[in-house]
Amino acid sequence: MTLFVPFDGSDLSEAALLRAAEFATVFDEDVLAVSVIPSGNTDYARERGWIGPNEALDMESLVTDLHEGVTSLCPKAEFQYEIVDRYAPSGTIAKRVRNIAKNEDARMVFVGSDNAGHFVSSMATVGQSIATDGAYDVVIVRHRSPTKVSERRGPSPHGQQTPQSYPSE
Repeated sequence: MTLFVPFDGSDLSEAALLRAAEFATVFDEDVLAVSVIPSGNTDYARERGWIGPNEALDMESLVTDLHEGVTSLCPKAEFQYEIVDRYAPSGTIAKRVRNIAKNEDARMVFVGSDNAGHFVSSMATVGQSIATDGAYDVVIVRHRSPTKVSERRGPSPHGQQTPQSYPSE
C-alpha cells in the first residue's frame, strides 16, 4: 500500500509530503508524490509560482523542479507526474489525482489545503474534491506547523535514496 500526496510545490503540499514521510516511517509504507500539470498553460503555472511573470513555461524544467522539491523533503518518495490538456475542464486535475490514488492502492492521501474538507463548501478546489473520495483515508494538512519545512530540507532521517521520476500510466 501507498501513502499518497498530490504535490504542486506549494507550502501546504510540502507540509503534506512531510506528514506522509513521518507516517511512512511509523507504518513502514511507501510514499508517492504526484503532480498533474496542464500542458503549456502558463497562466496556471504562474498562479502556482512555478514560473515568474516573464518566464516561458518549460515542461522539462518544471517536472525537474517538482521532482527535486519532492526529493529534497522526502528522498525515499517516488515521484510521478501526468500531463493533462492545456484547456482541461474544471475538475480534470482532481479526477486524475483520485484515479492515480486508486490505481496505486493508496492507503492514505495527504492533502495540503487550507479549505479541503470543510462541511460547507463549493467543492471547487482540487483538495476539496480529493478529500471527499471514500476510497482511502484522508489526512488534511491545513498548516505548515508543527513540521518546519525549511528545517527538513537536505539530509533526512527517512533515508538518502533518490528515486527517478516518471510519468504515471
